[in-house]
Amino acid sequence: MVPKVHAGLEMAMAGNESDRIIGNWKKRMHVFGEKFRRFPIMAWKTTWKVGHDDPRRVIHAFKVGLSLTLVSLLYLLEPLFKGIGQNAIWAVMTVVVVFEFTAGATLCKGLNRGLGTLIAGLLAFFIKYVANTSGQVVQAVFIGAAVFIIGTAATYMRFFPYIKKNYDYGVVIFLLTFNLLTVSSYRVDNVLKIAHDRFYTIAIGCAVCLLMSLLIFPNWSGEDLHNSTAFKLEGLAKSIEACVNEYFYGEVENSDDIKSSEDPIYKGYKAVLDSKSTDETLALHASWEPRHSRYCHRFPWQQYVKVGTVLRQFGYTVVALHGCLRTEIKTPRSVRVMFKDPCIRLAAEVSKVLIELANSIRNRRHCSPEILSDHLHEALQDLNTAIKSQPRLFLGSNDSQANNMLAIAAAHAGQTKHGKGSLSSVKTDSSALLDWKTKRGSAEQSKEAERKMLRPQLSKIAITSLEFSEALPFAAFASLLVETVAKLDFVIEEVEELGRLACFKEYRPGDEISVTCERPRIDVLENHLPSHGVE
Repeated sequence: MVPKVHAGLEMAMAGNESDRIIGNWKKRMHVFGEKFRRFPIMAWKTTWKVGHDDPRRVIHAFKVGLSLTLVSLLYLLEPLFKGIGQNAIWAVMTVVVVFEFTAGATLCKGLNRGLGTLIAGLLAFFIKYVANTSGQVVQAVFIGAAVFIIGTAATYMRFFPYIKKNYDYGVVIFLLTFNLLTVSSYRVDNVLKIAHDRFYTIAIGCAVCLLMSLLIFPNWSGEDLHNSTAFKLEGLAKSIEACVNEYFYGEVENSDDIKSSEDPIYKGYKAVLDSKSTDETLALHASWEPRHSRYCHRFPWQQYVKVGTVLRQFGYTVVALHGCLRTEIKTPRSVRVMFKDPCIRLAAEVSKVLIELANSIRNRRHCSPEILSDHLHEALQDLNTAIKSQPRLFLGSNDSQANNMLAIAAAHAGQTKHGKGSLSSVKTDSSALLDWKTKRGSAEQSKEAERKMLRPQLSKIAITSLEFSEALPFAAFASLLVETVAKLDFVIEEVEELGRLACFKEYRPGDEISVTCERPRIDVLENHLPSHGVE
């Protein structure tokens, strides 16, 4: 009877286990089916969003496809294939590797690739010519030594800052081509013809890339750097205004996720703090671009980098200002409301100056001579007057009482320390160890009792200076707000220098000053696709 009962329980447990497994599989298949059903819609939304954020991406994709089609004709058309042969595939590889989003990036990689291939071919021809004058063994030793010396020297040169910044890709192409030609020349007789054909196909590929990049809807790195600088100024202006408005009007709450993507304050200064590599990359590519403006002015790409540097310094102050919204010690709303008007007015004036700087860069005109108007100085004076009108908040009202409490606590601690300093007489008998252990335990208990006695006294001191501590967060906030005004001078100086070097048009009194913030475009660095090696 008992075995039958056990057998029935085991069958029931096995059935429940199989039902649970089947239920899990059904649930997984249902989730997979829902994802598969939503996949076409999500793919279409992503495709539309990428093109809608920056329509130049769609044009660039068509340009790359057309370039690949043109160089593929070298392989597909019989007359062209007979003249070039199997090396026509190098033209296709060149287009895939060299064609970049902007004209400057394409010029940088295309000229590096062509120059590296040409120098490597000439050097390999010289090595082959010298090696042929000797025997087979000496030729092998000479080629090996040449590969070692050239490889070591070229790799070491890649660490030079100037070469690493401008010609690193060309040095890599040089190393690759030189080693292929030099080592192959020991076994292959027609290696120079191969190098000749390869150079021509690479030149054809680079020429197609440069023509498509420069002549058909060109994208200039200088323009991207120019526009991104204006958008960063507007982002900082929006961050300052949003930060001050949240401090005085919104509910300031602690948040673990300060860098939330939904935070408008964080969105404004994030692009500025993350712009160092973007600015340097765009400036490097802009240095390769020809003069393409209406008056053929030289593009001051180094000055744009300096403007980006001072904007990041300004952005650090905005980050600290944003941090005042997340402090543990809160200034009461009744205290904040006394300084609301001058702070909001000062932030509005700083924001107005930043937006005027952005408009001057976008419209390529000099800043208004009255960019630092009297309104900004009046706002600073109003804030200073408001702070001086409340000295009790920042100087404290019970300083003497707090000092008395500190004196009492210090005296009590001194008495305790003096009591601990009096040692008992030294015992030499066997009971000394037991007495020492007993006294050690009692000493630890007395320390704990002293801490408990001191805790209320320190709490009284904290309560005494509570009014002063509550004003500290606002003092930090106000000082950082004034610091933005101080750093605003450096931003104005660099922007004015940029206008001088870029030959901006002069400001006319009839020019309308717009103070509206446009929606920033997509991050320009997202348009630069990563490189996955040489070939």
